[in-house]
Amino acid sequence: MKSLVAVLACVMCVALAGCSTGSDAVAQGGTFEFVAPGGKTDIFYDPPDKRGRPGPLSGPDLMDPATTISLDDFAGKVVVINVWGQWCGPCRTEITQLQKVYEATRAQGVAFLGIDVRDNNRDAAVDFVVDRKITFPSIYDPPMRTMIAFGGRYPTTVIPSTVVLDREHRVAAVFLRELLAEDLRPVVDRLADEPAPNKGGT
Repeated sequence: MKSLVAVLACVMCVALAGCSTGSDAVAQGGTFEFVAPGGKTDIFYDPPDKRGRPGPLSGPDLMDPATTISLDDFAGKVVVINVWGQWCGPCRTEITQLQKVYEATRAQGVAFLGIDVRDNNRDAAVDFVVDRKITFPSIYDPPMRTMIAFGGRYPTTVIPSTVVLDREHRVAAVFLRELLAEDLRPVVDRLADEPAPNKGGT
């Protein structure tokens, strides 16, 4: 009976915020395990065959609630995932820096995806994006449910944070701080230059 209660408790934990299992909490449905050795804020996962994949990631489009955005929408692309909130001071500077990198690299097969968290006022978040002329999409996720994809140990209290995926959507880098364009651009360029996944010649 006790074991059944423990299992049910873990299931509830996954449903709400990801279930940590000791020292190896792995993303639900994925192979990525977040590790920040020595409390680093810039973490890189190399070589490529050692990178893990996040679990399923999707949610409603901030600008169009009737539309669902999924990581699968960006197949074969390098994807920069930025976790932000309009209430977050550093996000105000960072998001315009991300827009610069997006505009400079989109032709290289690079996509950007925001995750707007802890914003209960959707209109304020929309105004934040419109006022700053941000053209890449964001998932609207006030309760941070999409963060389950990055496992129970991903530091959801660190806003902004940025996860960079390679073309196979494996986690190549994590930044737990505000970024400038010059911080991010070299990482994105390097990943864009990596060989594209072999999909039978397509």
